[in-house]
Amino acid sequence: MGMGVERVVASRDVGHGAFRWFDFVMAAFVTILLLSNVIGAGKVAVITLPLVGQWPFGAGILFFPLSYVIGDVLTEVYGYARARRVIWAGTVALLFMAFMSWVVVKLPPAPSWTNQAAYEVIFGQVRRIVFASICAFWAGEFANAFVMARMKVWTGGRHLWLRTIGSTVIGQGVDSLIFYPLAFWGAEGWTTHLVVVVLFTQWALKVGWEVLLTPVTYLIVGFLKRAEGVDVFDEGTDFTPFRAKV
Repeated sequence: MGMGVERVVASRDVGHGAFRWFDFVMAAFVTILLLSNVIGAGKVAVITLPLVGQWPFGAGILFFPLSYVIGDVLTEVYGYARARRVIWAGTVALLFMAFMSWVVVKLPPAPSWTNQAAYEVIFGQVRRIVFASICAFWAGEFANAFVMARMKVWTGGRHLWLRTIGSTVIGQGVDSLIFYPLAFWGAEGWTTHLVVVVLFTQWALKVGWEVLLTPVTYLIVGFLKRAEGVDVFDEGTDFTPFRAKV
């Protein structure tokens, strides 16, 4: 730990302290989460790889893994309890987004407005996919935060790279194992083989993003710990996801 950074045990209750940057980190987390689902989820893009040729991928994968990076930052700097509040905030935001999209799409368009079909394509997401996405996000993020917090105690705060990558392997694994079977198993055009291949491909790509962004994670974590003056360790923390108290 650098100078001016206090090692804080979460069980001492750091919930009443005022943090300068926590609200901004939470806002960034929820913003990336919502935009990844609205802008990126519906588009299949393609990239040309050497020796492979054209390789299709879901466009949302470019930015959605950033939510896991921010989740790592939240748990590492502020502790599991505050990360838990942010995960619930993201979950509620996703639920409201899904509800609002359904209502707006179902509203009868004015006769002079001719963009209803395009609007339905963009915002009229299949309910099964929306349900799978929310369930996978919730479970994956909590798995990520739990592993991150426990590994921090086990390692005594050392080897941040090991914690960020290890928690992402588990968290994104849980996310993918829930999302793809729930969303596509038995769906038209999706064979069992295709579901499994896409599941493991997306999981590997998301973990790869985490590895590439590790230097950025180090920079952000270091800045926030110095700015906030704390380094939270979750010793004696109640890890249940079903509460909001810090």
